Amino acid sequence: MSLNINCITGHNDHLYKHIQQSIHTATSIDIIVSFLMESGVKLIQKDLEEIKDKNIPIRILTGNYLNITQPSALYLLKDILGDKVDLRFYNDTKRSFHAKAYIFEKDNEGEIFIGSSNLSRSAWTSGIEWNYRIDKKINSEDFKYFKTMFEDLFLNHSIIVNDEELERYSKTWKRPKIYSNINNKREDINYVYEENINSNITSMFEPRGAQIEALYELKKTRLDGNDKALVVAATGIGKTYLAAFDSREFNRVLFVAHREEILKQAYESFANVRIDKWISVIADEEKLVADKEELLEYKVNDKTAQEYEYNMGFFMNSTKDTKKDIIFASVQSLGKEKYLNERYFDKDYFDYIVVDEFHHAVSKNYQNIINYFNPKFMLGLTATPDRLDNKDVFSICDYNTVYEATLKTAIDKGWLVPFRYYGIYDESVNYDKVEYKNGKYNEKELEKALSINNRAELILKHYKKYKSTRALGFCTSKSHAEFMAKYFNENGVPSCAVYSSSEGEYNEERSIALKKLRDEDINVIFSVDMFNEGLDIKSIDMVMFLRPTESPTVFLQQLGRGLRKDKNKKYLNVLDFIGNFKKANLVPYLLTGESKIRESNITTIPSEEDYPEDCFIDFDFRLIDIFEKIKKANQKIGDKIIEEYYRIKEYLGHTPLRTEMFTYMDEDLYSNLKKKSKLNIFRDYISFLVKINEYEDTLKDTLGHEFIKFIETTSMSKTYKLPVLLAFYNNGNMKLKINDEDLYKSFKEFYSNGSNGVDMLKDKSTFKFKTWDKKEYVKLARKNPVHFLCKSSSEFFYLDGDYVCLNKELEKFFNNEEFINSVKDAIDFRTKEYYKNRFQHK
Repeated sequence: MSLNINCITGHNDHLYKHIQQSIHTATSIDIIVSFLMESGVKLIQKDLEEIKDKNIPIRILTGNYLNITQPSALYLLKDILGDKVDLRFYNDTKRSFHAKAYIFEKDNEGEIFIGSSNLSRSAWTSGIEWNYRIDKKINSEDFKYFKTMFEDLFLNHSIIVNDEELERYSKTWKRPKIYSNINNKREDINYVYEENINSNITSMFEPRGAQIEALYELKKTRLDGNDKALVVAATGIGKTYLAAFDSREFNRVLFVAHREEILKQAYESFANVRIDKWISVIADEEKLVADKEELLEYKVNDKTAQEYEYNMGFFMNSTKDTKKDIIFASVQSLGKEKYLNERYFDKDYFDYIVVDEFHHAVSKNYQNIINYFNPKFMLGLTATPDRLDNKDVFSICDYNTVYEATLKTAIDKGWLVPFRYYGIYDESVNYDKVEYKNGKYNEKELEKALSINNRAELILKHYKKYKSTRALGFCTSKSHAEFMAKYFNENGVPSCAVYSSSEGEYNEERSIALKKLRDEDINVIFSVDMFNEGLDIKSIDMVMFLRPTESPTVFLQQLGRGLRKDKNKKYLNVLDFIGNFKKANLVPYLLTGESKIRESNITTIPSEEDYPEDCFIDFDFRLIDIFEKIKKANQKIGDKIIEEYYRIKEYLGHTPLRTEMFTYMDEDLYSNLKKKSKLNIFRDYISFLVKINEYEDTLKDTLGHEFIKFIETTSMSKTYKLPVLLAFYNNGNMKLKINDEDLYKSFKEFYSNGSNGVDMLKDKSTFKFKTWDKKEYVKLARKNPVHFLCKSSSEFFYLDGDYVCLNKELEKFFNNEEFINSVKDAIDFRTKEYYKNRFQHK
């Protein structure tokens, strides 16, 4: 059954080749190891893929002792084997768990490899590890003893690692201190350059860490029927590679971003990942390929990887590729309405759409693209979903956030370096004298207040305290960046400013400035917003916040610029110059690295345990008083709602619809008004508008108003009422009565939307709805929503033979445009609200 060798010491003979041979011949596999590593699972990934359809029982018992087992290793195993593997944790976390054995059986034969090797690449291939092989035929008693012990531990002392347990373990897992002693120079990249034991290929791009976890969740959400998903992950996790990996099985892909640099980087990432097709074929043919260039020229089916790469193109500036399989498009170009038609692209042209920096997706051009195309799946990627303008980006993906790796998570797990934060008291600016309106400071007044020598001297003094070689300073305007670069240069610190203009004595073009910073020809770049996204200088060792913190998104983006891992870089220094500006009290909470920061939850300064691992936070004691004063100055919730209404109205340029208020409203404010039904404007939006003199009183206190309030407040444990209401709405041509044909068409159309169909798929009575005919849709409609509407809301609904009818008194409102629009807006609002509640409470 195996090699006639019992002693394996890892010197010239490694465990891997023995395990690999046994995997392919066994009819049952049992593994017990103290920890699992991603590298070990990847080593046998192909072997496991080849046997998974043989229905071989595979059981694995591992430890979560000291958090050595990597969550990504568990995710990868479950992704490869699905329900073919029974994966468990040893359940006594207070007891050390050091067993290491690999048990293979076939008919009456069997063998156990027992010794020092855990399931990791180094333990199986390069380390000095001693293992002994026990042959079932030769040493049956010992074999039986170990097998019996395994059975007992597996069945009686274990926790099943299902999806819920896996998610829990991943969320609480922190990188053990022992890992910091392991020098893994390639940990932060996807390019793995090492000899593959079973082939001569030496190049491979593969998922790692957070990407493995996110890929598992994305696959699962598609199986659940969702056609949209959002991944929230801190800068440095490799979100572009994640999209490239997840979209591999789709033929036509659109990648949308707003910066040219992001699109070009994405092109390279996708090209690297798609080359895997060539690698796998070449590996099967056991060809020797010297390097990447030769790999690109190697022919598979008379086509080279280089030729395949030519089937990727750009849609930006003067380049307008329209016939490629993978297109990288700038939102500024593709988002124009003149390009969104059948002359350029059919609505169904792309199978998979990636929207990068998804927090921008609420803007008009992004919305044009999202609303035009009908992909099989849309993936949103962002590090920071919270926005200053409070537009709800979660709603665009129907609140389906499948994976989140916050800044705190990324630092705790060792994916990013920790930071040392210094909150510096800045009394050189009195922000009370700067105009503040609709959530923003007056830019000209702020620029003037910040561009003073007194303040620049304070900044320079603190900058010189630390041995920084490459720093970024974030300013409020072009003029402010120019001022700071001038001051630093005049005081012996080589610096430049970078902003979108060719003017200015110290202004440098972005790519030139970055090269100078990398080469240490300059030590500081002062910029406005140009380096919030798409920047990759891992060697940055300091960031300076030189303007008020107004946006959680911008703050976390700018902090993330310096957190990428780099050789010899242990931490990032952060200098934040804080005065009495609005929202200054948010800063201590933003530093916790969590994605949801709500003012209503702010009571005391976070404790040391709330911050990411190994991070140091120091606030000048005078800042604590500022934070307390700002907290006490918060308005009453009723006043805040009205102020929020006018802020959104000013942004939109018209009276906000319910859906617009819901989408753009501050999340903290929304959470609060939900708890206070008397203040909840979404339960009677018309009355709210009348109260603040924003509505001509044409519907108030009429039956039409009562009907709209019914839509706003009717209870919904499922969405079944919505397609009934949409049938009456009839695309704006309202009907007093609807029949079975109307119900069928409305239900079928409504549930053909992936997000609406999710609940149908999860219910045993409706999970086959995609194969339903008219009879089954009508049966559902009449048995559930129609029955309850007529019973509990008889003032509006009743049955007349085969017809479902509306109160005849409502007919007089059918020519009232305000009524028609409010009915549709209320239905749309309830749909979005349902999505939000569904995913927040799953």
